[in-house]
Amino acid sequence: MKINELYSDILTEDTKYEFKAILNPNEPLKWAKTIVAYANGEGGYIFVGVSDNRDAFGLSIEEIDKTKNLISVINDRHIFPHAKITYGMRSVDDNAEKFVLAVKVFSADSIVRYREGDFNENVYIRGDGNSTPATPEDIISLSKRKFGVDNETTDFIYSEDNWSDYIDLCKEFRNDKSAPTVKELQNEEIISKDGFAKSGLMMFKDDYSGEDSLICCRLWRGTDKTGTVLDSEKIKGPLSKGLKLALQFIERNTKTGWKKTPDGGREEIRSYPKEAIREAMVNAIAHRDYSIYGTQIDVDIYSDRIDIVSPGSWLLPKDYNEYPQGAIPSIRRNTIIAACLDVANLMERGGTGFQTMIESYKDSPEEKQPCVMIYPGFLDLRLFDKLYQAEDSFVEKSDTEKILELLKESPKSTKELQAVTSYKSRSRFLEDIINPLIEDGKIVRDGSPKSPTSVFRLK
Repeated sequence: MKINELYSDILTEDTKYEFKAILNPNEPLKWAKTIVAYANGEGGYIFVGVSDNRDAFGLSIEEIDKTKNLISVINDRHIFPHAKITYGMRSVDDNAEKFVLAVKVFSADSIVRYREGDFNENVYIRGDGNSTPATPEDIISLSKRKFGVDNETTDFIYSEDNWSDYIDLCKEFRNDKSAPTVKELQNEEIISKDGFAKSGLMMFKDDYSGEDSLICCRLWRGTDKTGTVLDSEKIKGPLSKGLKLALQFIERNTKTGWKKTPDGGREEIRSYPKEAIREAMVNAIAHRDYSIYGTQIDVDIYSDRIDIVSPGSWLLPKDYNEYPQGAIPSIRRNTIIAACLDVANLMERGGTGFQTMIESYKDSPEEKQPCVMIYPGFLDLRLFDKLYQAEDSFVEKSDTEKILELLKESPKSTKELQAVTSYKSRSRFLEDIINPLIEDGKIVRDGSPKSPTSVFRLK
């Protein structure tokens, strides 16, 4: 009798099914690693009493009792945390003397290891018909799937000194310009009651350098990737810094200027509303799937649009276009990362980010409205250049005008001011832009010219 005569949907060994003639008590690892691998994955079945060529010859009741007892002993002594297992039996003969034992292993909530001795533990994952040791990258990815990328409590105590970039982000965007208190972070479950940082907050820590924080920014000549790359930047580090540098890249590579009005005056206008760009980048950082190893957020600026592509499937049951405009439900893939951005006043719990983008484009035609394109494994949030077809009436702002406009918001450092201009050389930037503004009495410096903390402000 073949196994598919007992279980019609089972044809061969694969990621969910494995056949074993017997479970050898002298070499338990050979079969126990499959239990571990199933527990670390989506679960699965081991069919005992079945040969490799799918012959279901079965075991006696006595042999099945011994097999179940053996599994229980190995699970208790060597598998941590213990795997959840249930059993089923089906007779292979008319007299019900022989049975195939179906060992069902459930997916575990945490990473399961096989332990030999006090210091030797191994993690196994399931392949197509086999169980293999997990690589360090597999374990990182598995940890993120099991715990969520951001919701595991670490052994690192939160201190403002180690999160200066995040504190600066909060001070810039919070209404009261304050740093969040420990109590506030605890209330949002960003840190534990004992003060330990959650793994999501660790991604905002000043020295964070994980590959999963990578943002690749590119400026293209033309409307597709067949053109020349005019500017590019790879950003890695704490998420707060990544957000800031990505916004600066977009700012310096998109048009800001003046539109002529019918009465002969002029009106400030941008290719992309500032609030739409900020919401799009916050959304990409908050909702990307950080468990997909080797991926990054891509920011591609073309002559007519910006595509912000982030890894991760669409979480809602309906397609983006099936929801009323501005009424997309809020689902958080990364609850702690989203909470960190919420505390910084960059993300609303009600999911109003898309509504903010739509509001900023309310004066644009339908074909230029923000949109989301859904592909297997990633999302493309597209913003259109509001000035692309109106270039004849557009006068681009000079670097000096950009600096003065930026300083209206708050005092800025030399680095922050240079980031919104076309200057690559700091010395040339100071010589051509900053020094003339100081001499004309339009701006002043607070602090010594050699101090890294000195800033410029409007006079």
